[in-house]
Amino acid sequence: MNYTTLISAERLHQHLNNPNWIVIDCRFSLADTDAGFKAYRHGHIPNARYAHLDKDLSSAVTDFTGRHPMPNLITLVNKLGIWGVDNHSQVVVYDDVSGAFAGRLWWLLRCLGHENIAVLDGGYKHWQKLALPVTTTLPTIKPSIFRAYPIKNPGLTALEVQNGLAQKAICLIDARTPERYRGEQEPIDPVAGHIPGAVNRPFHSNLDSNGLFLSAELLRNQFKTLISDKNHRQVIHMCGSGVTACHNLLAMEVAGLAGSKLYAGSWSEWIRDKNRPTGRDGGSAAIGSEPMRSIVIKCN
Repeated sequence: MNYTTLISAERLHQHLNNPNWIVIDCRFSLADTDAGFKAYRHGHIPNARYAHLDKDLSSAVTDFTGRHPMPNLITLVNKLGIWGVDNHSQVVVYDDVSGAFAGRLWWLLRCLGHENIAVLDGGYKHWQKLALPVTTTLPTIKPSIFRAYPIKNPGLTALEVQNGLAQKAICLIDARTPERYRGEQEPIDPVAGHIPGAVNRPFHSNLDSNGLFLSAELLRNQFKTLISDKNHRQVIHMCGSGVTACHNLLAMEVAGLAGSKLYAGSWSEWIRDKNRPTGRDGGSAAIGSEPMRSIVIKCN
């Protein structure tokens, strides 16, 4: 059986010694970019490799990009081979925040045409809660060859998002916290607010009180309510820098609502151009922008 969205800790545990299964640790902290690797060295799931969000899953920031630009895909393909991933591998990715960072690598592998990629449901914290094995031993890796078969148009550019909103052809979902979406707080980016026309669904809404994904049925009902009359293939996901937005995209796939896309540049790229409209609750910073609406669905 192949796993393409989520996998349980129990099922991964059964396959830890399967050489065809590649586990990748994606723990990361925006506040301390070395914290994830330090945590990995202090303990990780046996045989797990480590992928750094800035160094491995993003390219260098420029004056025109967001905080986590898409990585060079040729470089990423080479790294996957170095990590032992080939086209037949079942890849499992995890972090310690229920997929908020691991979802990025899940999405990137799908962009490269690799379907057998799953996020560990509940992540490292749930793994530890179940008292499953951890180690400080670094894995012995046999390099492989990974061949990419990139899918067509997995994401949208800023201009495509702007045009799609103007034509009412897309539903843009912002995965940031309600406070950041409304412009009340902005601890990371220099401009507060959101893209006019976007609706808000914090990625935490996909999780229950234990940090596990909600059922497919519940997720499906929530997303169908959120997007209203739009087709799920018209949904575009965003966040601060195109990372946690992948969590909402993953949740829609879990819900059986396949085909949504990512605005990888997200808010931190959008605000690089002062001519692009920005808004806060109660008004917009650009003439002609529509009033904002915030739709927040909380976990039951």
